[in-house]
Amino acid sequence: MTNENILTVAVVSDVACPWCYIGKRRLEAALRQWKGPKVLVHWHPFQLDPNMTMVGSNRDEYLTNKFGAIDKVAGVLDTLVTAGKEEGIDFDFGDKWLAVNTLHLHQLLEVAGQEGFKAELKERFLKGYFVDTAHLNDIALLHAIMADFGWNSTKVDAVIADESIAKKVQDEIKHFQKMGVTGVPFFIINNKYGISGAQPSSAFLEAFEKVGAREMIADGDTCDPETGNC
Repeated sequence: MTNENILTVAVVSDVACPWCYIGKRRLEAALRQWKGPKVLVHWHPFQLDPNMTMVGSNRDEYLTNKFGAIDKVAGVLDTLVTAGKEEGIDFDFGDKWLAVNTLHLHQLLEVAGQEGFKAELKERFLKGYFVDTAHLNDIALLHAIMADFGWNSTKVDAVIADESIAKKVQDEIKHFQKMGVTGVPFFIINNKYGISGAQPSSAFLEAFEKVGAREMIADGDTCDPETGNC
């Protein structure tokens, strides 16, 4: 199969983005239905809240800081829960949920990509963050997660402490920001055509069929780093 017969999808997303989880599921559903050329998916980092402390922020504190009052986001959370159930995701935004800085997670994902299991680890982190209410800033928990992929604690600690890996992640984020990515998830097909937001699987299938027909499919649901809206 030649490169001309392969479609590439670059997915720009953050572990701390619920619409990114939904978008991942919808892309996967489209890929299961797609009968055309092979599609290669590449995962890329983004941080919705790079200023989040490594200690993290509990649900009430996080939502209050973002929206001014928890009751203002009840409808948003209900929408996410409903959309998640449609894609087989049981979102849990209960009081055990913790918002964390995701830079270290992206560092682990970067090296996981070099070793061939980035997609699997991405799913593990998203499920941990939004379904299991796992506190992904807990180094002991990260040791346990990465042990399932054959890493020992020394390797995990080394990757997290490696400033060159952190800079690579941050530089990649800046690259996509310069390209105009302001909200996630964002999907780039064949390095040219963009799908913004967690579009339904039919939108991906349409884009695969008519990848040359238009440059942007907009108005999907995204998480916005400026407003905090998801």
